[in-house]
Amino acid sequence: MSAFQINLNPLKEPIGFIKVLQWIASIFAFATCGGFKGKTEILVNCPPLKVIENHTVEATFGYPFRLNQASFRSHPVVNVCNGNWSSHFLIGDYSSSAQFYVTFAVFVFLYCIAALLLYVGYTNLYRDSRKLPMIIFGFLNMILWGGNAWFVYKETSLHSPSNTSASHSQGGVPPPAGI
Repeated sequence: MSAFQINLNPLKEPIGFIKVLQWIASIFAFATCGGFKGKTEILVNCPPLKVIENHTVEATFGYPFRLNQASFRSHPVVNVCNGNWSSHFLIGDYSSSAQFYVTFAVFVFLYCIAALLLYVGYTNLYRDSRKLPMIIFGFLNMILWGGNAWFVYKETSLHSPSNTSASHSQGGVPPPAGI
């Protein structure tokens, strides 16, 4: 095995340049999803006989997108339209998809660092060996086939349907109590 020697020439070639682009894209992928925060607001129009003033209720959510745990809250008042505002939650739990996305982006980040170290530091070993590129290609091919098999399993009738898909057809948020 040869010693580590820095050679930046592979970064000028597609093999290294594309890995740099993938490394940057993976940083953006897990940073934008992992640090995302959002909110949704509902303007509650009170009947004209009860209260003249309308109220806004909001629900805040973020990574990992467990929307069924994000409840609407009225700010700054507790009573909306002279009725007690009970907790109403958003619909859906998208945490497994979001966590898979972020985890995959972190793995791509680590893979790109390892590949760049191999390309930049061990260029001679990589180019002189016939077995190393074939081993790497075979390993990546195995991961690709495994991912495809998992996708087919999850997206077909082989996998039982989730409970969240049934709850989406139920509609939106019911009005506050007392209206």
